[in-house]
Amino acid sequence: MGAPAGPAASQDPVRATLVEILRQLNQADAKHEGAKIEQALELTEIQDRLSDFWGVTKGQVKIQLAVGLLLRNGLVAVQAPGEYSWQRQRTAGHRYAITAEGKKFLVGAIQTTDRIS
Repeated sequence: MGAPAGPAASQDPVRATLVEILRQLNQADAKHEGAKIEQALELTEIQDRLSDFWGVTKGQVKIQLAVGLLLRNGLVAVQAPGEYSWQRQRTAGHRYAITAEGKKFLVGAIQTTDRIS
């Protein structure tokens, strides 16, 4: 997840970070299928997962603002706190989960970036 090389080096850091957040949320969704509380990540968990992502390490993108943008555009949904999480061994705070629209956007973004020019 370090700095991109080649054509990706000129990639927009905001867009790349938005896509990476959606990837992480999609991964959590797929990994914990059937356990709704575990299918979403808290902001601190997203920040931990992206701590070495190039757009974040260079200080170009603030994760909380990126999550807010995804939320406002309907690509991410927020789940209220209060449920006990066995995985976290505590009551979970606000959690963010990828929506169906977020998955569509992620698939399109992956298909676009994976094309050979």
